[in-house]
Amino acid sequence: MDDKKDELAKIVGVENVLDDPKTLEAYSRDNSFVPPRKPRLVVKPKNVDEVQRIVQWANQTLTPLVPVSSGPPRFRGDTVPSAGGAVVVDLSRMNKIIRIDRRNRMIMIEPGVTFSQLLPEVAKHGLKLPMPLLPRSNKSVVASLLEREPMLVPRYQWELTEPLRCTEIVWGNGEKLTTGEAGGKGVSIEEEWKRGLAQVTPHGPAQVDYYRLVSGAQGSMGIVTWATVKCEILPQLHKLFFVPAKRLDDLLDFAYRLLRFRYADEFLFLNNSNLASILGEGADQIKELKEELPPWVLILGVAGCERLPKERVEYQVKDITDFAHQFSLQLVPAVPGARDGEVLEALLNPSPEPYWKLRYKGRCQDIFFLTTLDRTPEFLKTMYEVAEALGYPTSEMGIYIQPAMQGVCCHCEFDLPYDPDNQREVARMQKLLTVGSEALLNQRAFFSRPYGIWADMMYNRDAQNTAVLKKIKGIFDPNNVLNQGKLCF
Repeated sequence: MDDKKDELAKIVGVENVLDDPKTLEAYSRDNSFVPPRKPRLVVKPKNVDEVQRIVQWANQTLTPLVPVSSGPPRFRGDTVPSAGGAVVVDLSRMNKIIRIDRRNRMIMIEPGVTFSQLLPEVAKHGLKLPMPLLPRSNKSVVASLLEREPMLVPRYQWELTEPLRCTEIVWGNGEKLTTGEAGGKGVSIEEEWKRGLAQVTPHGPAQVDYYRLVSGAQGSMGIVTWATVKCEILPQLHKLFFVPAKRLDDLLDFAYRLLRFRYADEFLFLNNSNLASILGEGADQIKELKEELPPWVLILGVAGCERLPKERVEYQVKDITDFAHQFSLQLVPAVPGARDGEVLEALLNPSPEPYWKLRYKGRCQDIFFLTTLDRTPEFLKTMYEVAEALGYPTSEMGIYIQPAMQGVCCHCEFDLPYDPDNQREVARMQKLLTVGSEALLNQRAFFSRPYGIWADMMYNRDAQNTAVLKKIKGIFDPNNVLNQGKLCF
């Protein structure tokens, strides 16, 4: 053990190899039900050369590595070691914003760059970073993109990996590759910048889109050491509107009409529990807000950028209002318990502390998957039935539905708060997570990001893809050093 620590200290410096009990305990568990396991060491590299040397060392010593880039609290079990003797590779020191290219709306960042760090910097250049729903302030932007967390603006999303573009990857075998137009030219990134290139195109090099192999892979294929991200122009005028309804079904035809014409920027559905958790500061206030808010809201952001911002907002608001009337709905700037300004401010920023999903009861489990918008009422019915059968109060269930890829599909998420100090609630939640996931999977929910128990559920039903993934893993990580025990590995 001392030998390993000494060897890693030669790579990153003795102060960046940690083995004190408090640190190891912090990395041994998260808010999921994945069994805790302490790593042997935590190592913090500062650049790609150190990452590459760590991975090469792991191959020589057959030491499992667990890549981590976001700060706590973590939720999905993907950063908890599954193998004994693992070393956590914490990338938080790699937090450089390498480049902001206003003309091409591109940024290049390292994996330790967080949302709270990046947002004010891109705003200084008149850019807007595409956002997931209230990420943690210490959440890695690159990790969020690699995990394919849904973005709030579907109209600019051409595929689920948007707005991720080019990457630099250290594969599990220790080799390094730059993907997309950044790779395969035989010149440095700096030379590409001199030629006017901005690492915009993610495809390649050659005929393989290598960045897809690390997307959703939970750090089991390679470690991304920088990525380029496409931004949007910062709006000059930005308004938020609500379309309230008693049932989700009442909003769907209207939503499809708007998605067809690419109206609105932010475009998401929330039930009253989730909206109350976003706006409330504690359990009592969340309860009060839940009673005041409508059961469902479709939230629509309308933005005008540099050219004729006022005119752009005005015509969109008029057309959306006309469509709403056709479907016997109302487009309003506020609903009881929520105003446009406070909700817009929340959606454009990371979550303040405590993290919004933890405010009601202290702990929360999520079940999320991909489907089509028209099928979401079926899944809601199934989840309500499972919850009622297990005695979980459906009034506490938060629901978030996010259209993606211009409305081609949607992210459907059930947020399930519970009290971690109440053993009865903990046991019930463990059962609800398993039974609910199985019921949704049997209904053809697509768990495209299979964390924890979902991995076995998905891969046990898909022998062909599982075999292909294992072959690919054998090519890029032949010694299985990266995040053993995750996905089907």
